[in-house]
Amino acid sequence: MSAEELEKRKKALASPATAKIIKFGAKAQVKVFRLTNGRIGSKWRIGAGFKKPVPTLLLDHVGRKSGTTFTTPLLYLVDEDRLVIVGSQGGLPKDPQWVANLRATPDTTVHLRGGRRQVRARVADAVERAELWPRLVELYADFDTYQATTDRVIPVVILDPR
Repeated sequence: MSAEELEKRKKALASPATAKIIKFGAKAQVKVFRLTNGRIGSKWRIGAGFKKPVPTLLLDHVGRKSGTTFTTPLLYLVDEDRLVIVGSQGGLPKDPQWVANLRATPDTTVHLRGGRRQVRARVADAVERAELWPRLVELYADFDTYQATTDRVIPVVILDPR
């Protein structure tokens, strides 16, 4: 990505409309995924996922301030018996709320196509992240673009079975 393209992307992400579009799209995906038990909505086909669809799960998380349960659709990588998700938020400057929510309440549930799974979330340490990041970029190349767009280190979250 050229410096000009990167600046254009950062400007677009800074728009208040971008966060609203992301939020609206996520709500729609959650609704369709639930209505079809994942037959529709369990594959991401946008951006790098257009040619190489990426599996999607629904992550339940409890608001650390509100106590409200939220559901967020996320791309995921299967790593043996655990799942790996990324707090990219498209390269926005701040971590998504679900990352802080999982730090506060790590025991949760994910919805995969055809069923639910009980998991315990933890943010990968630097060594784990370095090991997983290339595999995540192979899964969805846009993760590299998101990391280039933001100054924060995008968190990688491991969902261990419980």
